[in-house]
Amino acid sequence: MSMNFSLDGKVALVTGASSGLGNRFARVLAQNGAKVVLAARRLERLEQICGEIVDAGGQAVAVAMDVTDPKSIAAAVQSAQEQVGEIDILVNNSGVSTTQRLLDVTPADYDFVFDTNTRGAFFVAQEVARGMVARNRAAQGEAVGRQARIINIASMAGLKVLSQIGVYCMSKAAVVQMTKAMALEWGRFNINVNAICPGYIETEINQQHWETEAGQRLIQMLPRKRVGKPEDLDGVLLMLAHDQSRFINGAIIAADDGFGL
Repeated sequence: MSMNFSLDGKVALVTGASSGLGNRFARVLAQNGAKVVLAARRLERLEQICGEIVDAGGQAVAVAMDVTDPKSIAAAVQSAQEQVGEIDILVNNSGVSTTQRLLDVTPADYDFVFDTNTRGAFFVAQEVARGMVARNRAAQGEAVGRQARIINIASMAGLKVLSQIGVYCMSKAAVVQMTKAMALEWGRFNINVNAICPGYIETEINQQHWETEAGQRLIQMLPRKRVGKPEDLDGVLLMLAHDQSRFINGAIIAADDGFGL
């Protein structure tokens, strides 16, 4: 039996879409038929990416969103719905980190990480889920309700503690538990909530690090002595975004090349 991961007719919102994995996620969803809303603070950069997606035959719009500000989240989601319709798929991707030992973490450092990775992710999901729940309630009595998907981007650091990024690990571990809580509460509204835990992935943000002595030492510690590419996450992203994943809810999927074993 062949499988087609077409997302024709779906609307997807991707946060943190101005660079790194979010950029890749938005392009992949658009390539597979979704109308994509790219959200981040750098609106000019988002509009540039949207232009590239449209030139490649996709559909994309940009909205400014600061995930640390609930008012900004609400305004961005409203704008997205006004431009392209109700959201079917959320890729909750925004994230930040600091590198320091726990004894050196200041309250400002702690808040910087948790405000984006945990608090921001929660309130983005909550705002999007409000619309998904309302749509499901309005559709009661229909033979087949419209499916919805929330894909939280956690990290293998949420499953395995790593030195000098302890606060980041803590914030992503919270996203893992958040995913399970959302899946439990929102599953009855036809919303599937799952998390992807990427391992070390090379992006334009960290590319230079892998060429340094420290980066090379880390690569030698990995099971297959390699870091991943953004495209290595395409398959799991499309699976979780597609309606065929209807029996997958509350799953925490490690995509780390075996690093967490």
